[in-house]
Amino acid sequence: MSGMKNALLAAATGWVMHLAFPSFGWWPAAAIGLALLWAVLEHTTVWSGFGLGFVAGLGFFLPLLRWTSVGVGPIPWVALAGLESLAVGLFGASWALVRRKKYLKGRLWLEPVVFAALWTSAEQLRSIVPFGGFPWGRLAFSQVDGPVVGFAWLGGASLVTFAVAASGGCLGLAFEAVRGKRVVVPVLAATGAIAITMAGTIVPLEADAESGSLRIGVAQGSVPNLGLDSFNQSLQVLKNHVAATEELAEKAPWTPDLVIWPENAADRDPRVDSYTRDAVTASAVLVGSPILLGTMDYSPEEGRYNTSLLWTEDGEVVDVYLKRHPVPFAEYIPIRGFARVFSSAVDRVQTDMIAGGEAGIIGVPSDRLGRDVSVGVVICFEVAYDGLVRDTVTGGGEILVVQTNNANFGLTPESVQQLAMTRFRAIEAGRAAVQASTVGVSAVVMPDGRIVSQTRLFTADYLLEEVPLRTSTTPATRIGGYLEWIFLLAPLMAASVAGALSLRGRWEWE
Repeated sequence: MSGMKNALLAAATGWVMHLAFPSFGWWPAAAIGLALLWAVLEHTTVWSGFGLGFVAGLGFFLPLLRWTSVGVGPIPWVALAGLESLAVGLFGASWALVRRKKYLKGRLWLEPVVFAALWTSAEQLRSIVPFGGFPWGRLAFSQVDGPVVGFAWLGGASLVTFAVAASGGCLGLAFEAVRGKRVVVPVLAATGAIAITMAGTIVPLEADAESGSLRIGVAQGSVPNLGLDSFNQSLQVLKNHVAATEELAEKAPWTPDLVIWPENAADRDPRVDSYTRDAVTASAVLVGSPILLGTMDYSPEEGRYNTSLLWTEDGEVVDVYLKRHPVPFAEYIPIRGFARVFSSAVDRVQTDMIAGGEAGIIGVPSDRLGRDVSVGVVICFEVAYDGLVRDTVTGGGEILVVQTNNANFGLTPESVQQLAMTRFRAIEAGRAAVQASTVGVSAVVMPDGRIVSQTRLFTADYLLEEVPLRTSTTPATRIGGYLEWIFLLAPLMAASVAGALSLRGRWEWE
């Protein structure tokens, strides 16, 4: 097979994989794309494996992350896709090394397992480095409507990705065996792929309340679709969320225990701006409940905090969460001088965001329940990071809240891709989850991943739901952190040992 043809096929495998994610959402495409990648990498060397893996990564990340080009242009988009594709290149090189050196010779049924382990390791690696990693596009997040998502309850994102990759590896082995005119292996391998996928359906996903229920409202004020300039209208976003809350209060059949405003809903900090303070307090009084709202705190000398405040009818802040993982090159600019070479948009971030230190646990007082309800809060892209979400559950969160601002990404699939992560976290943690967005998509999700209500993009709207509160912990919550390190280090170490043995055979060391 010619090099150009192989490269085009590699790019096509990545494109097929991206179809598993919203807005397409065809979840089988993830395993099928990996099966095609198996075929592309069948006879590669280590270096060509890296190159073809990198090209497959571009075929995947360029269409998946096209929303990043909105407002900042193509160069940052291509740079991010290229950086993430390096991990896929590393996978391709590792897999080529294992197969070329015949370390699995005579162990046919181990091949899909090793294939899946190497893919999961590469995915874990890019979720950690550089600058804290970028987990967007993990295969697990494409499976919220597929049967394999049940494994999220057992072992979290790494286990689901492993299962999807193992299924793809089995399909790849079946295709390879068919080309070799074998009969039994294709049938058994295809059966294995189906069995792995369907095994997730036997996992029990419970959604019943364990500690009562919480009546929540979500206000989505919306703003004009102006990309990065969406928030250049002082106080307009605040006024829009006040208006959405007024409509919510008018039409609610009951008094909510909590009303949630999204990230950046108050474009001025109500703790320092009197107009904002009065508007938020009036909204809380009108709706008869505290409001969890997002704003910016510019009081630190070294930068700013992305902040979530619990604001009561008395005009007081009773709890605060500071975002723990600011987004590099978006909320703060590392290596600013170097980054400016690629895009002047970095100068839009004039004050770098700094990280908070405590897990997002907000205590919401409820007169109806006669106690404080622990709400686990993450802000925007934090929903993609396993540990940040897990900390809110182990810290006592009975429900998950994801406050986000999707206004900068226009009508792209970014918001529904994020909603898929929120649904995944609900299953993984065994918690109801609420995604509250400035412009949509906002949604309320049950602990089994079902969406019970949802808004549209760039529409002023509100949601009202009563959701179950839960206190039990899933196996994924208890062991997920250990599995992540196992899936990262074990395949990485195995590939490193294989590489060292290969070098040892080529060089005279004495």
